[in-house]
Amino acid sequence: MKALVALILLVQLPIHKAVPAAPPAPLGCDDPESEAAAEVAVSYINGRSHHGYKFALNRIENIRVLPQGPNNDIMFLELDLLETTCHILSPTPLANCTVRSFTQHAVEGDCDVKLQKLDGKLSVLASKCHSHADSSEDVLQLCPDCPLLASLNNTDVLTTVTAALNDHNSKTADAYLKLLEIGRAKIQYHPVHIVSVEFAVAATNCSAEEAKANVEACQLLPDEQSNFGFCTATMVTQPSQDLRVDCQLYGHQVPTPDIPFPSRPGVTYSQPGQDTSAGLVPSVAQGFTNHNLRLSHNNPVASESSSSEFPTSMLSAKSVAKRAVANVAQHDKVPRPVGFVPPPPPCPGKIRHFKI
Repeated sequence: MKALVALILLVQLPIHKAVPAAPPAPLGCDDPESEAAAEVAVSYINGRSHHGYKFALNRIENIRVLPQGPNNDIMFLELDLLETTCHILSPTPLANCTVRSFTQHAVEGDCDVKLQKLDGKLSVLASKCHSHADSSEDVLQLCPDCPLLASLNNTDVLTTVTAALNDHNSKTADAYLKLLEIGRAKIQYHPVHIVSVEFAVAATNCSAEEAKANVEACQLLPDEQSNFGFCTATMVTQPSQDLRVDCQLYGHQVPTPDIPFPSRPGVTYSQPGQDTSAGLVPSVAQGFTNHNLRLSHNNPVASESSSSEFPTSMLSAKSVAKRAVANVAQHDKVPRPVGFVPPPPPCPGKIRHFKI
């Protein structure tokens, strides 16, 4: 009898089914974890770019996290970047690099980056970028007299770089310098004709004096002795001619261990059989006003739309969710108290500098 009563009582107990744990709230673009991932991504992009300048984070456009298991997540970032004044060869830390202003004809980078967060450590798996200068119309609307970016193989630009490097080499008692690449150029036509250029250089195994006798014998220093630098020059051609040149060498830099040799900045500049003593620009820059990040970052799996981790249903659900949120916001007629400020959307994040 006691056993029967116990069985009846047991049957009458409420049956509780296991409730699955709620998924974690999606990361916002300005959350500390998102910003930490963006910092790693930007460092990766700058460390593996072969041409042009370092880029700084301007905005986190979107972030998606796909859990893979305990303490293992795949993260997809969409980033807006802005070009700085630091060439990629410069040892200056990114935090100390100045972002070019809007009126300097800014260059924007759009990047998709795929990362893995394993046991709390972030690592980049793939990156895909594109960079472009702001439209001339936008710059002139704000600053009608500001000079615009010129093509890197413009005749006036090449002439100025050649004259500037020859001028420096003729006056220095130090190493003879060869051109690596032209980084940036602007031309002002009125009221005077001014060509402004920036270009990367490298020291050779010749002194400037030795180069006068046999410049063909001057070769770039080997990797273990390499010494890169950066020059700026301005040439006024009308109404009178004037040339001003400033070149600074960075000194030999010890390679970063986590960046493989073929990917380090500077090793892709020298072209076999190409004289880089002055005025020449890598073929990748022909006809363009800026070096495109796509040349160094073009892995399609960096984008979530091309990644095998995301099924089509998940990507479709993302679009449906966006429309649902928009519909709710549009039809939300609930009265709000005076002074109510709605919380910002989780993405995109804040703009750190300016919007192009």
